[in-house]
Amino acid sequence: MTQPEIVLAEPGRFERRTGTLPDPSPGEARVRIRRIGVCGTDIHAYYGRQPFFEYPRLLGHELAAEVVAVNGASDLNPGEAVAVEPYLNDSASPASRKGKTNCCEALRVLGVHCDGGMRPELNLPLTKLHRAASASLDQLALVEMLCIGRHAVNRARVEPGEKVLVLGAGPIGWSVTAFLEGRGERVAVADLNESRLAFCREAFGVGRTIRVGSEGGLAETLRDHFGGLPDVIFDATGNRGSMLSTFELAAHGGRIVFVGLFQGEVVFDDPNFHRRELTVMSSRNATSEEFGQVIAAMESGVVDTEPWITHRMALDEVPERFGKVVSDPALRKAVVEV
Repeated sequence: MTQPEIVLAEPGRFERRTGTLPDPSPGEARVRIRRIGVCGTDIHAYYGRQPFFEYPRLLGHELAAEVVAVNGASDLNPGEAVAVEPYLNDSASPASRKGKTNCCEALRVLGVHCDGGMRPELNLPLTKLHRAASASLDQLALVEMLCIGRHAVNRARVEPGEKVLVLGAGPIGWSVTAFLEGRGERVAVADLNESRLAFCREAFGVGRTIRVGSEGGLAETLRDHFGGLPDVIFDATGNRGSMLSTFELAAHGGRIVFVGLFQGEVVFDDPNFHRRELTVMSSRNATSEEFGQVIAAMESGVVDTEPWITHRMALDEVPERFGKVVSDPALRKAVVEV
């Protein structure tokens, strides 16, 4: 079948094109895309600063969909709403065999390494579709983003009573904060943007938000608040300077989790690193199990995503409106409706 597609032809320019979609292969389902979350990855690609990216490309990896047809054994039925796990891995790879499907050596992410969901329908592996019992389409469009935070928190193994700092109060920082239990006074969030910090206070009840650069040195501010430095730091900025600063901000015996990334090298002072006996880890994507955890958190009310979406546009409006929407200072999260 043929169908319309919205393609990012080059930085700053979308095109309307016509593409073809074959019948689903064995082990696949055809899904109808219903919502597409606009991610920082999409925004960086639009501005020409996304690592590991080639043009032209159909964006769209935060996908809420509806099952149209199934080719293979599955408990999914046509008409059911699903969240899409956009990480296409090689099940035979060494990482996948160890359960690390999120960082498979041959991983392809929809909308990044291969074409994504900015089109009406798509064929996907049955194993990458996660059924929802009651979550709305808007909620399902945010599942992948929230899984980034869920995976990072799972990686960090935050223990009761530990002091936590989240650097970066954008959507990925929010996704981390949403899964930090017992937030209150033991969680602080730091950012340059006061409106995003205000959202953290309102939506998550964090005990302390810090506007970087307005309250003196960050280390001193953290010591005043926590009575010491944080045990766990999540850096969700993807900013080199912020990431390097974590080696001076973490408590002795602490852990640093890099959720964001940038194109370059992370360097640190080895004596300081050893003196503090720090643990540094990256966090990439999420696993299938974590998609189930996030959907359950949404449906139980543990995570309330209703205030997150501030902007909407129809798929056909993307070429004209995308740049304006993603540059709006009031943007929290944008969703494309199909």
